[in-house]
Amino acid sequence: MEYKRFGNDVVLRLDPDDEIVAAVSELAAKEDIALAKVSGLGALKEIVVGVYDTESKTYAANTFTGTYEMTALTGTVTRMNGAPYIHLHMNAGDAKGHVIGGHLNKAVVSATAEILIRIIAGEVGRVHSDEIGLNIFQF
Repeated sequence: MEYKRFGNDVVLRLDPDDEIVAAVSELAAKEDIALAKVSGLGALKEIVVGVYDTESKTYAANTFTGTYEMTALTGTVTRMNGAPYIHLHMNAGDAKGHVIGGHLNKAVVSATAEILIRIIAGEVGRVHSDEIGLNIFQF
């Protein structure tokens, strides 16, 4: 992982075997980021994505291994209990053009990933909502 900060913008490069969620979390802690938006693209070899079932309040996680192009990464950095809280969603396509996606639990880089983080002045926390079953924005 290497990155460069330009004011409120961070340009992050991930290398083979780096994991996206862990890297963004590490960077957010190191740079003391309280609120940001995240976007990116890259090449992946292992992906775990989920979909939240609002009735059972559980995630169904799916694991994929192989050759994938991350076509879209989007999400937020906030804080919960004083620590970085990374909430990412992504889509990735295989060699036949089939696309998978959802809430990102894990993504291991195969070649490289290019991630842009735009820091937003301010802070938004997270609080668990028993009604929804998720950690939601707390203003």
